[in-house]
Amino acid sequence: MNDRHLSTQFDAELSGVSTRVLEMGGMVESQVARSVQALIEFNSELASEVLAIEERVNQTEVEIDRDLSTIIARRQPTARDLRLLIAISKTIANLERVGDEAARIARTVQRLVNTGVSSRMRLPVNDLGYESQLAIDQLRKALDAFARLDVDRAVEVLKADDLIDQEFEGLLRKLITFMMEDPRTISSSIDLVFVAKAIERVGDHAKNLAEQIIYIVKGTDVRHSSVGTVETMVR
Repeated sequence: MNDRHLSTQFDAELSGVSTRVLEMGGMVESQVARSVQALIEFNSELASEVLAIEERVNQTEVEIDRDLSTIIARRQPTARDLRLLIAISKTIANLERVGDEAARIARTVQRLVNTGVSSRMRLPVNDLGYESQLAIDQLRKALDAFARLDVDRAVEVLKADDLIDQEFEGLLRKLITFMMEDPRTISSSIDLVFVAKAIERVGDHAKNLAEQIIYIVKGTDVRHSSVGTVETMVR
C-alpha cells in the first residue's frame, strides 16, 4: 500500500472523527437550550429530554475516544495531525462537561417543579435567558471555528467571554436582593445561583474549545493568556 493511499485513508479517518465531534457539539448545544427552556417554563418533561440526551453525549464521547486511540495506534501521526488528535480529545471532554452542566440545570428544574415552587412564588428565571443565549452563541461560534479551523473566529470567542462573566455577576446580585427582600425565596434562589454558574461554565468550556482550535492551527498553547497576548501570538 503506497504512502498516498495511506494518507488518503488517514485524512478520511480524521474527517470522520471531526464530523462526530460536530455532531456531539450539536447535541450539547441542544441540551443547554432545552435545559434553560425547561427552567423558564418549569417543564419537567423537557428536563427529562435533556437527561436522555446526556446518555447519548456520554456514549458519543466514549466512541470518539476509542476511535482516536485506534487512529494514533495505527497511524502514529506527528506534527499538526497529532496536535489535531490531542485537541479533539480535549474538545470532546469539554463538550461532555457542557452536557453535564445542562443535565445539572435539568435536575434543578425537576427539583423545583416537584416542590411546587412555580406556583408559590415568582423567581427571576427569565433573566437567565440572556446569559444562556450568550453561552449558546459562544458554543456555536466555537464549534463553527472548529469546523473551519478558523483562528480569527476562535479569538472572537475569547474576546466575548467577559460578557458572560458580567451577566453572571449581575444575576448573582439580583438573586441576593431577592433573598434579602423575601426569605422564602432563599432555597430556590440558591438553586438559581447554581444554574447561573452552570451557564457561566458553558461559556468557559466554549472558551476552552477556542483555545484548542488555536493550538491545532498555530501549535501554540494560549491557555491562561490574556486576549491581547493571544492576538499577538496568533499573528
